Amino acid sequence: MEIGFKFEKLIIWQKAMDFGEEIDVLSKSFPANEVFNLTSQIKRAVDSIALNISEGAIGQTNPEFKKFMGYSIRSLAEVVTCLHKASRRKFITEIEFNQQYENAFNLMNMMVAFKKKIQ
Repeated sequence: MEIGFKFEKLIIWQKAMDFGEEIDVLSKSFPANEVFNLTSQIKRAVDSIALNISEGAIGQTNPEFKKFMGYSIRSLAEVVTCLHKASRRKFITEIEFNQQYENAFNLMNMMVAFKKKIQ
């Protein structure tokens, strides 16, 4: 018997988990005076992506899952905005921004496509 939750098999959940860890590492380079501002905001938003996917997957109805996927997509958009803020404030390099922006873009496309397939 295989033990596990069904959301753990979802590629979007796995990618969201990986993205969350990458953003966590990146946010450690933000200035100390940002710990309660942008650092906290980006960490909460990126964690919300995987959290909402898992919460929606446990739900009993597809409309409920779609709702939680919407929350995840909004959280990802929030992370992208935080990345822009971090870039404009020179907390991250252009290379770091571009790498995480591309990761976010790819994850967003996967999540939107997945949400559309939920009936």
